[in-house]
Amino acid sequence: MNADHPAAASPLRPLPTRVLVVEDHAPLREQITSLLLAAGHRVDEASDGRIALELALDSPPDVMVLDLGLPGLSGLELCRRLRAQAAQPVPVLMLTARDSLPDKLAGFDAGADDYLVKPFAGDELLARVQALARRAGAGQDYRLHIGPLAIDRRSREAWREGQRLALPPTALSILLLLAEAWPRALTRSELIRRLWDDDPPESDPLRTHLYQLRQQLDKPFATPMLHTVHGVGLRLQVAADKGAPHPRTLP
Repeated sequence: MNADHPAAASPLRPLPTRVLVVEDHAPLREQITSLLLAAGHRVDEASDGRIALELALDSPPDVMVLDLGLPGLSGLELCRRLRAQAAQPVPVLMLTARDSLPDKLAGFDAGADDYLVKPFAGDELLARVQALARRAGAGQDYRLHIGPLAIDRRSREAWREGQRLALPPTALSILLLLAEAWPRALTRSELIRRLWDDDPPESDPLRTHLYQLRQQLDKPFATPMLHTVHGVGLRLQVAADKGAPHPRTLP
């Protein structure tokens, strides 16, 4: 972080946001924390990837500022697991000295929302944290609505047409991933990676869980929502969808 860009010079008035700073280099972590506190944010800190993941899952922050080179669990792996396991979206700003395009693409593929290369100006960090908090609507309702479907990220419950869906945890996680990606499709490999990282439980780990999901989401209702897009993957579809590829129902 550049010392000649003090937080006091920022013209921005940041939203009151709870930020989790995950950085193993103590002096830099202290600088970032001081900067955020001076700007009116609340800050939690972690220097280990596994501890940071536990903190974020137990009490999701409004924004996570995440270094890549961490002990315990890398920043990329932490981000992947957070996307697969969190009950609600957590915007992630990755901090790293790796500035090549492949490194940035790897960060975004892992689920990062923004990417800031070291060294960086304090004002820019504050601006990006503020933008992520606004984009995510920090402090707003955690319920997600898609047509007749409603999902509460906080309680991990789902309803269709007001009827509660009795979904096992993995089937619910699949539904949440598809709902957050809607209206685009997710490939099977992307779902597997975000659910189980690099250790899927069997050769076709999605089959049973998709069957359980369809039994609850589609079978009791007149119109299916869970579809495949040929050559692409899986997606949710509602009657209001327009311009989407013609789907075929999952077997």
